[in-house]
Amino acid sequence: MSTPVTIIMIEDDDGHARLIERNIRRSGVNNEIKSFTTGTEAVNYLFGADGNGLPHKGESLLILLDLNLPDMTGIEILRRVKENRYLKCAPVVVLTTTDDSQEIKRCYELGCSVYITKPVNYDNFANAIRQLGLFFSIIQVPQATP
Repeated sequence: MSTPVTIIMIEDDDGHARLIERNIRRSGVNNEIKSFTTGTEAVNYLFGADGNGLPHKGESLLILLDLNLPDMTGIEILRRVKENRYLKCAPVVVLTTTDDSQEIKRCYELGCSVYITKPVNYDNFANAIRQLGLFFSIIQVPQATP
């Protein structure tokens, strides 16, 4: 029996965060979404007080990650997640306004599962998130390494 997938959303723009959650819900995904507006909050949650990621052992996490955060880069969070023995299998979906080819390449090299550039147009953005929600409804997410 698989554990329910918790979606970790790391997004500093409140409008984008609301739009993402609303359109994920519209696509029929009802998983718990834990939202963080700073990298520091997200890192503290993901890695716990000891910084080792052990609090999420046995959980299934899917991380939505903006690269442009006020206190640290999403690249740094991605690197830390993929280097952590307990979190490295968690899919990381980079969802950002950055469309620089070098940044995209770097994210894939570090282990992101999907890189999505946020469309500027509201309707296109909403549609992209609904499609992402449909994707979430069919993918398999592994539990954190025991």
